[in-house]
Amino acid sequence: MRIFDFYQKWANQREIGRLQKIVAEINRFEPEVKKLKDKDFPAKVKKLAQEIKKGKDRDVLPYVFALVREAAWRTLGQRHFDEQLMGGVVLYEGKIAEMKTGEGKTLAATLPLTLMALKGKGAHLVTVNDYLARRDASWMGSIYNFLGLSVGVIQQQGGAFVYDPGYGEKEAKGGEETVFVDVKHLRPASRKEAYACDITYGTNNEFGFDYLRDNMARQHKDIVQRELYYAIIDEVDSVLIDEARTPLIISAPAEEAEDLYTFFARLVKELEKDKDYELDEKERAVSLTDRGTKKVERILGVKNLYNPLATKKYGGAAMLHYLYEALQAKALYHRDKDYIVRDGRVIIVDEFTGRLMPDRRYSEGLHQAIEAKEGVKIRRESITLATISFQNYFGLYRHLAGMTGTALTEAEEFRRIYNLEVVVIPTHRPMIRKDWADRVYKSEKGKFKAVVKEIKQRHQKGQPLLVGTLSIEKSEYLSQLLKQEGIKHEVLNAKHHEREAKIIAKAGQKGAVTIATNMAGRGVDIILGPQVKKLGGLCVVGTERHESRRIDNQLRGRAGRQGDLGESIFFVSLEDELMRIFGGERIKNLMTMLKIPEDEPIESRLVSRAIESAQKKVEAFNFDLRKHLLEFDNVLNKQRERIYKERRAILLAKGDEIEKKVFSLLKEFLLYLSALYFVDKKQALGEIEQVFGGESKVLLKVKEVRDETGLFSLLLAQAKSIFKERRQKYGEVWIQMLKQFYLSVVDSLWVDHLTIMEDLRRSVSLRGYGQRDPLVEYKKEGFKLFSELKESLKEQLAKVVLRAVPQLPEEEEGKTLIYEAPSEQQAAGTFSELQGQNKDGNRNQDRSSQGQTPSFKIGRNELCPCGSGKKYKKCHLGKPLSAEEQRLFQLYINRPEEWEKETGQKIKRKK
Repeated sequence: MRIFDFYQKWANQREIGRLQKIVAEINRFEPEVKKLKDKDFPAKVKKLAQEIKKGKDRDVLPYVFALVREAAWRTLGQRHFDEQLMGGVVLYEGKIAEMKTGEGKTLAATLPLTLMALKGKGAHLVTVNDYLARRDASWMGSIYNFLGLSVGVIQQQGGAFVYDPGYGEKEAKGGEETVFVDVKHLRPASRKEAYACDITYGTNNEFGFDYLRDNMARQHKDIVQRELYYAIIDEVDSVLIDEARTPLIISAPAEEAEDLYTFFARLVKELEKDKDYELDEKERAVSLTDRGTKKVERILGVKNLYNPLATKKYGGAAMLHYLYEALQAKALYHRDKDYIVRDGRVIIVDEFTGRLMPDRRYSEGLHQAIEAKEGVKIRRESITLATISFQNYFGLYRHLAGMTGTALTEAEEFRRIYNLEVVVIPTHRPMIRKDWADRVYKSEKGKFKAVVKEIKQRHQKGQPLLVGTLSIEKSEYLSQLLKQEGIKHEVLNAKHHEREAKIIAKAGQKGAVTIATNMAGRGVDIILGPQVKKLGGLCVVGTERHESRRIDNQLRGRAGRQGDLGESIFFVSLEDELMRIFGGERIKNLMTMLKIPEDEPIESRLVSRAIESAQKKVEAFNFDLRKHLLEFDNVLNKQRERIYKERRAILLAKGDEIEKKVFSLLKEFLLYLSALYFVDKKQALGEIEQVFGGESKVLLKVKEVRDETGLFSLLLAQAKSIFKERRQKYGEVWIQMLKQFYLSVVDSLWVDHLTIMEDLRRSVSLRGYGQRDPLVEYKKEGFKLFSELKESLKEQLAKVVLRAVPQLPEEEEGKTLIYEAPSEQQAAGTFSELQGQNKDGNRNQDRSSQGQTPSFKIGRNELCPCGSGKKYKKCHLGKPLSAEEQRLFQLYINRPEEWEKETGQKIKRKK
């Protein structure tokens, strides 16, 4: 056992002893709180909130936890176990609580959420999907409501809700999909209202996207989030480990290049593996050989593949991008494993859950390359408008905690990367599950034959089975084998969360056989049916070892909950990807030499060590990769924090503050022009003309100036004169124009900067061949680029502000300011959100937002769906929408009756 593992075990035992003392204090208050009347609870909570604001939260923790436990008993009929109280303390202290499946993490989280909510800054519960966020907010909402606290929930589909005990069951439709079903007491609300609640539930994606959207807002009223104060991440290993390389991206469509993607998809079909290109499965990388390079040059009819002029016909400098994306699509991404093709679309399969992700796309052109490979319609590429990784987003919270059933194997990474300690909470009842030794087979065919035999034997006696696979392809193959044997079963590999939850909840019934790709249905307990305990409980069958021991433990953990009987067994073949890549060939040769039949299992320390060694190698490799990516992302993160801080300050600034800030930047640029004039008069005059306009009198006076000081005084006096005149004539309209121009210029430059930084990130990796550290090069170049961004901000503001004249519309003069219409890129960015997942450390996935342009045409003379009361043509026609306006548009389109009720207006449409 490694030294860290030994220390972790010793420290955990010591921690449990400390927690037991706190639990004893909580239990001492139980008789007292039981005497309280229901109506006394909100008053007690208010009084405690006052104490907490004085910094006495540690002192009141036992009493608050006792109140929450009693509230849970009176509302749900559930009383927190002592182990759940321990988990609650751990979460409050900003650590990770490892609590096994079925130990009641959802209920345990109510304890620290309540205590943190009393600080008045909001507490967030982060889940992995919309269904769990909705379910938990509705389920636990009665506890919080009993205590006098408000609860909100953020959804990707269906907007946002707040817990309202007077609001009954509801089923809403969003397009063709059901948005939420059979959830009591959740009333539709704005996102701002949901975030204003004491406690807010939502997914990691939506919390992150709202943060990015807030930092793209053009008006203060469009900001929905409060301070990022406290968050508990449910399934924290899934979010911070599995999706650590997942950047959240808001993007807009880029230029189309369909023909090039199609051309190179056909070209790479002619390339042969090992001859024309080499594949590194460990690194998930592909590269052309010398023969391959010459072959491509011959097909293209060029002498040098790396000469942009020679390859101008095929995209020039960008040609290699299209070529390598096509090659990666062919060699690294496989149908029915990494993606499926359905209804003419390429849909990504989540590598950790096996779920389909129809609203995500690979970025950097990979998705287009796969579409070209599969011969389906190619959708446009995108450019990044805003991005942040989960690692850096959750680092913004002042207090962060997490809970999961499997964190111990990644304890070192949690500690080193996130400064989060892992505490293993004892189970409420002893774990009595039987974990059998792995059965190892020579071939995959022999392994599946043995799996079917095992399932058939156990199914015949009625024992329920949960069978785990690592891909859709394997789950469908196993399903066919079971059908041939006449074994009735369910297959979960890409369904909606609600259906997953219902099926997985029934997986413990007598005779049930459920095939689940990875951890489909995670977050839902499998409750054993009558008589099942006599049959040995649920049997978990793994058909392959995952590259991470933690994922295997998640599958095992589905059986043996709350002291139930259960079994787990893994079937492994030497042809499995893990064994094939990491040393299974040697063992396979040994089995061939000993003439061991393919369907006969072996049990050997040699094999067990090989499996464990392979998993540790992959875990170590992935840890290093995530750490390396974080070091790179931290460079951009520091720049992002500065830009967003500056942007937020402008958004919140009053009139004089905005004028002073803009004029200060303008002053610095004029100082630069004054110096430039005496170095390069022609260039300086051109710049001055762009700032003040060709008709400006200042141009005539420039030639009379003899030194830098005199020129600067002249230019500064002219700028001051313009500012004074505009302020006197237009008042607040001038101030608002300055604010909007500042935000527009910052956003435009930041978008360009993100693209340049992404290109830099890819290119610096090659500098390693020149004995230069890529990270050092990235930091150095990134600093230089960010400095250039700040200088460009001064220049562009100067060239826009002094020549821009506020223009008032004839009909509503004095009320509304007409600004320059947003570019197509900016407008598209308002509607399109994209999310990525780094499967290979450099690859993103894109996710389109629900808040897009209306799904049907709104008449120009109809009421604007934003609720302003104006006609659509005079309000939002052709303009971007805020998050709240998107919600109202969706109501107007999909649920007009609710829109009319909320806005108090009547929709009149032509029949």
